[in-house]
Amino acid sequence: MKIERSILATFFGNYLINTVAAALVALIPASGTGGFLSAQYISFVVLAVIIVALLAWWQGVRGAKAGLIFGVVGFLVAIATAFITGIAGVLGQTGSFSQVVAILPNFWPFIASTSTLFLLGYWIIPPIVVGWFKGHGMPSAPSM
Repeated sequence: MKIERSILATFFGNYLINTVAAALVALIPASGTGGFLSAQYISFVVLAVIIVALLAWWQGVRGAKAGLIFGVVGFLVAIATAFITGIAGVLGQTGSFSQVVAILPNFWPFIASTSTLFLLGYWIIPPIVVGWFKGHGMPSAPSM
């Protein structure tokens, strides 16, 4: 498994999760309570798991170790993308580097939130499962 290809695949997966999955989930009516047990949040996590599993399968992950590597790369790409997007957004809106420096301490609470654990889970668990199944002789589709 090539790490450069994994970075590209996980960047594409991050895009699909943050735009396509989020747009599909937005079609579900919002609950008044919100939180992690809302229909929207659960649907988002389920769609993210499906997308990551499909990407791991498409990437050709074989074995739990390769799945773990793919998942860690995906998680790190998602965190780096959020960081760079946040900095670029503040710089684009304000045009001031001092404002960018002022918001940098706000990134730690983002990392320390519960949603980051969900992010870690849906980037790590599906590739490990797919890699384990593919590494242990998962039956392939019949050829014609």
